[in-house]
Amino acid sequence: MLKYLFAFALLLSSCSGYRLGGAKPIHLSHVKSIHVPLFENDTLMVRAESHATNSAVSAITRDGTYRIATSARADAILEGRITQVDYDQVRSSRLDSLRSEELSMDISIEWVLRDARNPALILEEGESRGTTRFFAGGNLHVARTNALPDALRRASESMVMRFSEGF
Repeated sequence: MLKYLFAFALLLSSCSGYRLGGAKPIHLSHVKSIHVPLFENDTLMVRAESHATNSAVSAITRDGTYRIATSARADAILEGRITQVDYDQVRSSRLDSLRSEELSMDISIEWVLRDARNPALILEEGESRGTTRFFAGGNLHVARTNALPDALRRASESMVMRFSEGF
């Protein structure tokens, strides 16, 4: 009997550090819902602000730590700004080294998570980057436009990870 009691106590102690629910940072423990207004765009990419806002909302929803709410019901407000879009050549044509076949797009988003009741209080802030690769086929403009949502999705996931898990 003592052997079974010891095994049961050992089984219970193995889960002693586990908590149900999210592992959000302590300073954000009061935040349950976030409002995401339209991001700002400092680049020349057309419609990047709407893609970035949609990517942020999708990343928050997929993560599940916070809910999306209106500005009147939210505990925090997430403001974002697309600051930079860079392109690098990954692969060039065999015959012409100046003609790109594959490019890399790197997007930077600066963001601030503010308290909804006191917008002067910054709960968290940072810069997130998203990178994607794409082929420069016939129309380079179309290829860049098609790669934009993927790079923004990666930057948004990085951003949400920072204030939902703390890293």
